[in-house]
Parts: sequence; structure tokens; C-alpha cells
Amino acid sequence: MVLWDKPKCNFCEKEIKGDDVVFVKMRYPKRKGFTEIKTYLRNEGKFICEECFNSKLNQS
Repeated sequence: MVLWDKPKCNFCEKEIKGDDVVFVKMRYPKRKGFTEIKTYLRNEGKFICEECFNSKLNQS
């Protein structure tokens, strides 16, 4: 069994939970056909919670 840290927002360090709205900054994958989306996102993406995304959007 592999244990991972829970995903967290890159700005506020809030833990991302199921059904939370998040934004993920990542490069579009070159490969196709991957099935473990949560693992891929955890390894390749940077999570931003909805509150931080909205506050950064309003500052611009």
C-alpha cells in the first residue's frame, strides 16, 4: 500500500477534500490513455482552492 500526503492548496495549505472545487495548474499531457487521474494530478499538478483562486483573480 502506498501512502501519499493529502493534496493541499499551494497558497493557503488548506487540505483538499472530496467534492471541493479546485483549480489545477499543469501542463497538458503528451501521452494519452492514463487512467489514474488522481495520481496524475497529484504528481503533475499544483492545486489551488477556490477561495485562493477567487482572491487572486480579484487582485488582478
